[in-house]
Amino acid sequence: MILEHAILDVDPAEAADYEAALTKALPLIAATPGFVKLEVRPCVERRGRHLLLVEWQALEDHTTGFRQSDRYQQWRTLLQRFYTPFPLVEHFGEPVAAC
Repeated sequence: MILEHAILDVDPAEAADYEAALTKALPLIAATPGFVKLEVRPCVERRGRHLLLVEWQALEDHTTGFRQSDRYQQWRTLLQRFYTPFPLVEHFGEPVAAC
């Protein structure tokens, strides 16, 4: 299992529009083979900051399967304008420790 992580900074004044666009975008990523689940959590300390967590079966499901698809272009059109700065996306492997 691969865990994708990104910090998403959105202008708090655009929160409602962002959440509406995110709701529209979710089926695009969910339709990707190898997609497992997605969570977007608001930051408690910083208004407008969100944590994106996406589980994939394999790295290529995200980097090739989603990022090189027409669905990704639609995803970008819906969401990219909200992010300042553009988020750094990283991928993590299996846990080395868990509790």
